[in-house]
Amino acid sequence: MKITICGSAAFYDEMLAVKEKLEQMGHKVKLPPHEIEDGDGNTLPIKEYYRKRKLANEDEKWIRDRKTEAITRHFAKINWSDVILLLNYDKNNIKGYIGGNSLIEMGVAFFLKKRIYLLNPIPEISYKEEILGMKPIILNGDLNLISQFQQ
Repeated sequence: MKITICGSAAFYDEMLAVKEKLEQMGHKVKLPPHEIEDGDGNTLPIKEYYRKRKLANEDEKWIRDRKTEAITRHFAKINWSDVILLLNYDKNNIKGYIGGNSLIEMGVAFFLKKRIYLLNPIPEISYKEEILGMKPIILNGDLNLISQFQQ
């Protein structure tokens, strides 16, 4: 199966580990970018960009431009894939965190009729109803369940 992993950039190390496990299971896997070019042409690791983005003010054009590019490229990966796997670990004191960007990625996958997997249960958040409406398959941390739901 072709799988695109989605989730917060804060979980990038976990994404790499999950990618490796899925590839060992025979799947083809795509991730968000591991590096981003800054406003001066230097390459930043994704977690460093994420840190800078959180501290940036709204008029830092290169930050917003890179975010736009990353969203667009990741949507193309979702289009390529058979399914998405959203890694929703705990973050910001929310068990199974799903942020705004992940929510829109789920929306794109839903619109494209891609199966949506959540690694962990749906969090108690204000947009839980929208997530439920997309009917994700909850893996409860067990990546082996993906093979049971193959198309």
